[in-house]
Amino acid sequence: MQALSSFEGKLLLFIQEHIRCAALDGPMTFVTHLGDSGLFWIALTLALLLFRRTRRVGLFCAAAMVLNLLVTNVALKNIIQRIRPYDVMDSLKILVAPEHDFSFPSGHTACSFAAAWTIFRTAPRRYGTTALVLAALIALSRLYVGVHYPTDVLGGLIVGVAAAELAVRALMRFAPKTAA
Repeated sequence: MQALSSFEGKLLLFIQEHIRCAALDGPMTFVTHLGDSGLFWIALTLALLLFRRTRRVGLFCAAAMVLNLLVTNVALKNIIQRIRPYDVMDSLKILVAPEHDFSFPSGHTACSFAAAWTIFRTAPRRYGTTALVLAALIALSRLYVGVHYPTDVLGGLIVGVAAAELAVRALMRFAPKTAA
C-alpha cells in the first residue's frame, strides 16, 4: 500500500511540475469549483425537476446524489479517513483552499459521476455525454489542483457510477416511463 501511495505522490508532483501552467490554472480551478458541495449538480437537478418533460431525470439524479452522499460523505470518508496528499507531501502546492474532510473517495468526483451517469442513463445521449465529459473534467481537476490522490478520484468515479446505477435501476421499477 505504501508503494501505491508513493507512486501516487510522484504522479501528483509530476502534474505539478510538468503539466500545471498559468494558462490552465484558472480554467482548472474554475472547473474544480463547479463540483464544490455538489452545487452545480444540485442546481441542475432542481432545474430538471421544474419541468414536466425532465422531471423524471431530475428525480433519478436526486436519488443518485442522495445515495452517493450517504455512501461517500457519511460512510466511506469517515471509515477510511485518508489524509489529503498536501498534508503528507510538503512539496505539493495546492491551487485551492485546503479541504476540511478526508480524501477518499473524492466527493467532487463521486457527486459528479452520480449525476452525470444518471443523466447518461436516463436522458438523450447528447446530454448524458456532455454531463460525463464535465464529470471527467471535474475529476481530473482534483488531481491538477493537488487535493486528491489518483485512487481517491478513481474511487469517487466508482462510487458515483454505482450510486447512479442503483438509483436508476431501483426507480425504474417504481417510476414508469409515463410517470411525470
